[in-house]
Amino acid sequence: MPAHVPPGWPAGVHPPGSDGFEATAVAWLLDVVPPDYRLYGVLRRHPVALATMARHHLAAAVQGARQGYRMASTELTQTLPPHAVDAVLTAYRREGRRLVAASRSVEVVERALRGETFRPKMDGRLAPGQRGRGAITAPGRPGRGGRARGRVRPGGRTG
Repeated sequence: MPAHVPPGWPAGVHPPGSDGFEATAVAWLLDVVPPDYRLYGVLRRHPVALATMARHHLAAAVQGARQGYRMASTELTQTLPPHAVDAVLTAYRREGRRLVAASRSVEVVERALRGETFRPKMDGRLAPGQRGRGAITAPGRPGRGGRARGRVRPGGRTG
């Protein structure tokens, strides 16, 4: 049973490859997305689809929180006292951090659901961007650390 999980692995989700991994991942993912996602049986039957939808949902939520933070002072200054505007900005900052952390957790769970394994570095942590055996790379893209050859870069250089 693999015991290594990457940083950001959500509490309550069993490690990949262990008994109950998929069930605990699905339960956690359903808690991350809006409650109406529970209505779609296909998402329970296909956890990778649920993880993909959760990733997109959280990306939109992060984007919305950032936009809300940028606009809060302008939109609320006329109707709220300054201390309330400050409190709203604090709420946006906290919620933004929570959403980004959840987004990172969804990404690692999705990677695990797709069959990726995680190996620790010598100090026991997973290297940023490190992928274990069985890593999945996007079709048509060079592997990590490699560069695409033969393409002309600005200035006439090839890379």
